[in-house]
Parts: sequence; structure tokens; C-alpha cells
Amino acid sequence: MSEIFRLTDQPWMTAPATEAVLAALSAQGIEARFVGGCVRDAVLGRPVRDIDLATPAPPETVLQAIEGSRLKAVPTGLKHGTVTAISGKRPFEITTLRRDVETDGRQAVVAFTDDWREDALRRDFTMNALFATPGGEVTDYFDGVADARAGRVRFVGDPAKRIAEDYLRLLRFFRFEAHYGHGTPDPAGLAAAVAAAPKLIRISAERVRDELLRLLEAPNPVPVLRLMHSHGILSGHLRAIWTLGTLDRLIHLESGKPDPILRLAAMLRETAEQARHMAEDLRLSNAQKDRLVFLAEPPLSIGASSTPAVLATACYRHGKEHVSDLLQLSAAASGDADGLTAALTFVDAWEPRRFPVAARDLLPLGATKGPSLGRLLRELEEWWIAESFRPDRDALLERAKTLITQTG
Repeated sequence: MSEIFRLTDQPWMTAPATEAVLAALSAQGIEARFVGGCVRDAVLGRPVRDIDLATPAPPETVLQAIEGSRLKAVPTGLKHGTVTAISGKRPFEITTLRRDVETDGRQAVVAFTDDWREDALRRDFTMNALFATPGGEVTDYFDGVADARAGRVRFVGDPAKRIAEDYLRLLRFFRFEAHYGHGTPDPAGLAAAVAAAPKLIRISAERVRDELLRLLEAPNPVPVLRLMHSHGILSGHLRAIWTLGTLDRLIHLESGKPDPILRLAAMLRETAEQARHMAEDLRLSNAQKDRLVFLAEPPLSIGASSTPAVLATACYRHGKEHVSDLLQLSAAASGDADGLTAALTFVDAWEPRRFPVAARDLLPLGATKGPSLGRLLRELEEWWIAESFRPDRDALLERAKTLITQTG
């Protein structure tokens, strides 16, 4: 039997954008309840990001109701019962109650139902199987509220069976443990996840990547990563050798929002080859791959004790974002963070410069096309950098005249 709780003081539930979606559904007699993460996070007093709704109404009926209002409707997954309503520039996923008909560890064939408990039974964790009415009444079939408050990441039903339905759930178990768990992980869930780990190879690298990066966004993922490493989780997906000492120190140095790519770089042994393996195995974007490789074997050596001139030159040549990354990684690797705050403040305030002279500007002065022109341009740029970027265009052209005269 379900227990009823009530949410209070939830601005996201009464926001105009949310009420517009609920009104569009209610106008057609469609019952809807909030479901999953938004209810879980509201119970825990955490910020709510994504707002999802569930309904017994068929997806086509939901689509018509949203289209009949002034809201935009997107048929994001009619086959699986999902319609996305756009209200106040915010997406609201509305999914018809479902039950699994057939699963193969990757995808499920579903059938629609009007039974709320049947839908809850197919969800992964008890803390995610929560529904809340627009009035705030929470329906909890499996003690999900108690589990969420106690930091227990517990599967709905038999953990081995739930993981066999979708092997990605074993990674979700560790991700939720990093974000919501307290103390020792649920023994039955951990045992099932470890036993199913070899089957993870059946899951696409993109889905594994998304789970790992989201795990790395947890306030402190190190204990869970250490647990995963000890049990060989991800060994079938990742060739790169990863360690956790530098990451552990990096987390204690961070002052802003967790950066999963920077944290990933901190896990790697410092070789570009390892970084390329990691990027390829996780199907990282080109930008993410380039950043990871750069951080694994940077073309310069800087640290918190570097002078402002060295930091400014590094920012000019490689970008302030890369320099900030390197400063944090260097401090984490060495364990010496003295001066890090001041160095990061300097880098953050540094304004990008543009070299004010181009090759075409030197030809009227007597420079000749070819390798010598490139050498002249580089020499001017080095002088400009050495002078702390102060010389303007006129000063650079005067120096160019002098150098051209000296070299004939």
C-alpha cells in the first residue's frame, strides 16, 4: 500500500510555465502528476532542474491537448509515450504510464497502461518511483521517500532483474550513489551491478560516456569511482589507466561548478596516448578530445608560482581557459596550492590580445615574401610579448623598419 506525503513551498510547481502545461492538460480532462527526479529532489530540498510529468492518457491525446493550447508540442517519442511541451522556453516531458513487455538489456518494448503502480514498478530506483499531484501529494509505493532521505540507492524489486532489463542501470546505480548515497551502498544492488559489469559492453559508448560524465559532476565522486575501480567496472569500455589521487586533491581545490572533463583529465596518467584512448572509448566530441589531450601533455609548464608575465604569455598562446585548467591540475598533482588563488584571479582577469600587425603590413616596408617574412613576423610578435603587449601598431612597424634595414 502506498503512503502519502505532501510537498510544500515548491515554486517550480506553481510557476506560470508549469501551470500553463497543467492547464492545457486539465482542459481536456487529462490527469497528470509530477514524476521522478523533480519529486525526489523536492523531497530532499534540492534544486529542481527537469520537470517531468506522467499521465494515463495516450500520447496522441496529450499531443492534441498541448497543440490545442498556446504551447508548443514536440512529439519526441510517441512510440514510447513521450510528448514534450515547451512552456516559458522550458521543456516539460509528458509520458504516458507504461509497462515493459519485452527487454533485451538495451531497449524495451512497452505497452501503455492506466495503472500508476505498474508504471512505478518499471522504474529503476525507489527514490525515482515517486509521483506528486499538482497539489503536492506524493505517492510512494516502495519507501522511496525514506530511502532518499537516508541516502539509500535501492532498486525497485530485484536488482539483478532490473539491471538485466537495461544494463546501463548498473552505471546509474553508481552515479546515483555518488550524487545521493550516504554510507555503505546497498549490498544487493552492488552485488548485482558487479555481477552484470561484463554485460556493460553491450551498451553504446555514448550512453556510457553520458553516465560517467554525469557521475563526475557529483560533489565528490572519488569514493564511488574507487569502488568501481576495485570491482573492474568500465574495464571493458576504457583502455586508459586511471588513478584517483590527483582527482581527490583537485576536488578539494575547486571553487566553482564541477567540470567533468577537467576531472577526467585529473584521473589520467599524464600521456597523450592515454587521453586519446579515453576520448575514443567514450566518443568524446572533438573539442573535448582536444582539451583532454592538451591537458594530458601540455606544451608548456606553468604553476601557481609562475610570474604574471609567464601566465600572460600562456594565456595569449593557449587561451585563459587552458591556463586555468593547467594551474588547477598542476596544484592538484603536486599537492601544493600556495599562490593558486592569486594565479587563477590573474588569469580570469586577463583580457585576450590581438597581435596588431599582419604579414601584409610588412611588405610596403621592404620585407620580401617567403620564409624571411614569417621569421620577421615572429620576431616582432616575440618582442611585443616580451614588452608585455604594450607596443602599438605604429611602434611595431617602426621596429619592423629597423629590423628590415639591419638585415638588408
